[in-house]
Amino acid sequence: MQNNSNRRVLRRLAQLAALGAMALLGILDVAQGMLRSEALGLVKVFLAIAAAAVWLPKHQSRSTRLPKAAMALGGLSLLVTLASAAVTSPDSYAYGETWGLAESAALLGVCYVVARRSTAGLGFSALVVVGAAVSFAPLRAGQDYAFVIFGLIQALAAAAVIGLAIYIRIIESSRQRAFDAVRAEQRAEFARDLHDFIAHHVTGIVVQAQGAKFIAEQDPKRVLQALDQIEQAGAETMASMRRMVGVLRDPDSKPDAPLAPVAGVHELGPLLEQFNSAGGAKARMHLDGDLDGLPVEVSTSAYRVVMEALTNVRQHAPAATAADVWIRRTPEWLLVRVANDGVVPARTPAPRDRAGYGLVGLTERVRAVGGRISAMPGIEGGWVVDAAFPIDPRTST
Repeated sequence: MQNNSNRRVLRRLAQLAALGAMALLGILDVAQGMLRSEALGLVKVFLAIAAAAVWLPKHQSRSTRLPKAAMALGGLSLLVTLASAAVTSPDSYAYGETWGLAESAALLGVCYVVARRSTAGLGFSALVVVGAAVSFAPLRAGQDYAFVIFGLIQALAAAAVIGLAIYIRIIESSRQRAFDAVRAEQRAEFARDLHDFIAHHVTGIVVQAQGAKFIAEQDPKRVLQALDQIEQAGAETMASMRRMVGVLRDPDSKPDAPLAPVAGVHELGPLLEQFNSAGGAKARMHLDGDLDGLPVEVSTSAYRVVMEALTNVRQHAPAATAADVWIRRTPEWLLVRVANDGVVPARTPAPRDRAGYGLVGLTERVRAVGGRISAMPGIEGGWVVDAAFPIDPRTST
């Protein structure tokens, strides 16, 4: 969440800087006599504003409206170029005149957003039209070789902008595929944990039902007790089944995948003992509330949060001396916090086997049970991981 906020701030700052640069170029255009050509001058001003209106908003990926608007804008710009060239002498050396620097800069911005956000087919056509408009714009001021050179320079600038946008698009696509793979892996792992739990409860229901048949005639009260237990186990199983169906979205999951053991908050003691036996930072447990009767999805997910956080302490905070684990239960929530006192190191490339997406998968697992999670530097240093799990499904967000 914090990273998304920072990206939005940087994007706004970049937009303001680009708008400021366009405004300065527009002032230069007017100072060089753009409005002296009356109608064509006003059209050039309109084109600069319209181009800014195209690249400035945030467009959705694979947009179809964006390339259509870009093609219309580029086509109109080419018509203005033809009209300007028709009224300009081929032997003119009007070095003091301007062809519309603000418009050229705005069209380069259009090339960037089209290359990043539009569909492949329409996007290619739009880039051809807008690129041609940028390349031929200097010919409005004259057909001398100097303006041809300016046109080549703007063509190279358009090619560089398009190449940069395509490069960023490829990086984003690769990162998204990696995120999707991690999320799918977490969903499958979560479903395997729930499979064990459901199988355990279904087996218990069958055994209790079989036992109830034998004692029905001898002790009817025990039959009622067994029916209550069967009802409770069935309700828990159905609730967990609904959650499992909600996270099973990967059609390529192998049904014969090995089942992972269900580890919950009651197994945190051995986990911390194993962590402390490795040397280095020492983990300390702080419990507040009764942990019995937690939904298995919540218990196993809380365990995974602590396990991942302690793993990150070993990998990214070697100078830490202590890692505190707080587990608190309220009537509606299970709250988990893991904090260490180490120094947050500079970001380094992650090993290939982890690919740097541990927190992504952990976030997917927490959200699958309706919980929330955050990870950020602590106020007094170190790193803090906070997670909240709804015990009552009606409190999930």
